[in-house]
Amino acid sequence: MSSQAYAWQDLPSQLSSSIDKVNKVSSNDAQLSAFTTSNAIEKPATWGIKSHGSDSVILCTVTNGKAELRTGSTKDAVFTLVALPEQWERFFEQTPVRPYQSYWGMFGMNIKQQGISVEGDQTAFAHWTHVWRRVLELLHDQLVGETPADTEPELDEDQIVGRYAYITSPLWGRCKCFYEQAGNGSQEVLFLHTAGSDSRQYHGVMNDKRMLEKCHMTAVDLPAHGRSFPYEGYQPGNHTNTEDGYVGFIAAAIKKLGLKNAIVCGASMAGQVCLAVAVRNKEVGAMGTIPLQGSDYLNMERQWYDRSPYVNQSLFAPEWIYGMMAPTAPLVNRQLVWHMYSAQAYGIFHGDLDFYFGGWDGRSRMKDIDTKSCPVYMLTGEYDWSNTPDMSQETCDKIPGGKHQAMKGLGHFPATENPKVFVGYVLEAIEHIQKTHQG
Repeated sequence: MSSQAYAWQDLPSQLSSSIDKVNKVSSNDAQLSAFTTSNAIEKPATWGIKSHGSDSVILCTVTNGKAELRTGSTKDAVFTLVALPEQWERFFEQTPVRPYQSYWGMFGMNIKQQGISVEGDQTAFAHWTHVWRRVLELLHDQLVGETPADTEPELDEDQIVGRYAYITSPLWGRCKCFYEQAGNGSQEVLFLHTAGSDSRQYHGVMNDKRMLEKCHMTAVDLPAHGRSFPYEGYQPGNHTNTEDGYVGFIAAAIKKLGLKNAIVCGASMAGQVCLAVAVRNKEVGAMGTIPLQGSDYLNMERQWYDRSPYVNQSLFAPEWIYGMMAPTAPLVNRQLVWHMYSAQAYGIFHGDLDFYFGGWDGRSRMKDIDTKSCPVYMLTGEYDWSNTPDMSQETCDKIPGGKHQAMKGLGHFPATENPKVFVGYVLEAIEHIQKTHQG
């Protein structure tokens, strides 16, 4: 441990000036106020943060409309966020690297870091995730300044047109599905959204002049997601996703919408299904695939806070994924991702993760992909701590003729985080597929 890191052993001392500043600015912080203002908060709740092995704790007491910091003891905290001194040091850099852009990144999902733990009531930890995230952001910004972020250009006109179509697929049966399209180019592209979200993720890409000129783009909301209707046999909370169902739906959507020689592109679970499409392309008929944030296998011990009667899913789900993005991405786009994850129906996110974590296993099948008939060009944002660029590269190395590129300044939701940056990468991938595809 460096001498500087050793100083982080005493977190209250290292952050003493920030504690006072946060207490002064917190009452005027619109986000913290929105998160804490509720008559349902009938009694104070106190949680803490500290360095591993230390008894020095920063406490935060939440009351209706207010969050106040002080130093104290862990015995006064219902739960405490713990990290190694050197991990807190990385978190409090002005522009942190992966996974230190968020405590959730440090805590991890399928990838865990030694020294990170939550002491105390685990349900309370999930219950207050939106508040402790914002308090940590304020501490960070008061100590070293806000992370410099890009800006998102404003548009005066939108080129996207949406419609509905009835699509019948193996797992979900018949469903009234929403899809939207844009572009006058010759190249068909089908965009697929991430787990527990919808195709609004691609609005920035589908309004980009470069994409509008080159491509005809379609984005679809999966059954029971976003603006699509519930499917046959659906009950609130019983949604699940499987490889057969997912691939079957993509094949049915391409046929129903008449998408000829379409390149299929999607992120996260959709990145994984892009690999499944490449394996099973005789069933789908794609021209190629662009898996974003994808790999041949991920797994973890599942948690149920995203489908719990004791935790507000519309707060927990967006907070769980919020820190997977690049901190340098435009704030308005990060907030859009938060909004979409807060808006989905009960159990949708959890059911999608049945596929993402363990439901997809292509480890023995990557070698069977024919990249002449279905070229694969993988793209992975550098800030993603769930599916890292190294994990995608390891998968790509198993695919004969496969390509992979890490994307600078992007995270788990690259198309939404910073569309103008993402488009440069995806156009390169499209060009590669067009040049190497042998129909």
